[in-house]
Amino acid sequence: MLDQIISMSPKESNFFTAIILISLVFFIVAIGLILLVVINNHRRKLHKEETKTMHQKFESELLKTHLEVQEQTMQTIASDLHDNIGQLLSLTALTLSSINLKEPQKLEKKVSESIGLVNSSIKELRGLAKLMNGELIVQTGLGKAIKQEIDRLKKIGNYKIRVKNELLDIEISSPNKDLIILRLLQEIINNIIKHAQASHIEIEVYIIKDLLYLTVKDNGIGFDYETAKTQNKGIGLSSIHNRIKMIEGKITINSNPTDGTITSIEIPYP
Repeated sequence: MLDQIISMSPKESNFFTAIILISLVFFIVAIGLILLVVINNHRRKLHKEETKTMHQKFESELLKTHLEVQEQTMQTIASDLHDNIGQLLSLTALTLSSINLKEPQKLEKKVSESIGLVNSSIKELRGLAKLMNGELIVQTGLGKAIKQEIDRLKKIGNYKIRVKNELLDIEISSPNKDLIILRLLQEIINNIIKHAQASHIEIEVYIIKDLLYLTVKDNGIGFDYETAKTQNKGIGLSSIHNRIKMIEGKITINSNPTDGTITSIEIPYP
């Protein structure tokens, strides 16, 4: 073979070299295409696995959020049963037991008082029934769920509250996001109750151009945000940030020990 190549004329030799070069180029291109297909398939597989992992993580976090909302609801119900309805029923029993049939002039007044207490108890029980349907309220509108949380806060009676809730008459919803947003609000409110020592709370929620804005402001003692973020002193900042990230939102917390805290959340919605 080598002797044949050597014996070729320059023209034949050039032609043969060209064929080898062209064949080599086609071979390299073919190998490149094969590698490209393999790499692309690998990337698609990785993307599919990442998407599946992210979906599983979201579903897991959603379940956790659902359970936390339920737990918060049960705590509120237990508190209301003990502090409100329990006291009303105790007063009713005390009033009825104090009725003396030998004093007809006082009978009508005590019966009237007892009926009033029973009616108040019924009203409180209806409120608890609505609270037990908290998930249904979320599904039928985030505005109603937020109003429910604010009503719960008002019952405590320790705060002057200013509310701007523009979601009450909005029909659009996103049940999964709504549940997470509701839990975020619950966490922020609970932090204020437990740590802020505030007397004024302002809550604003509205939608502008497919973005939901939620702002909670208090006049409490505030905290060092950077220190709290690293040490996470019982205020659940890591949980709040993780949930905001899950629903592709943004959060800004401005706080210092003298001016209270402003928490601003921005979320694509629905």
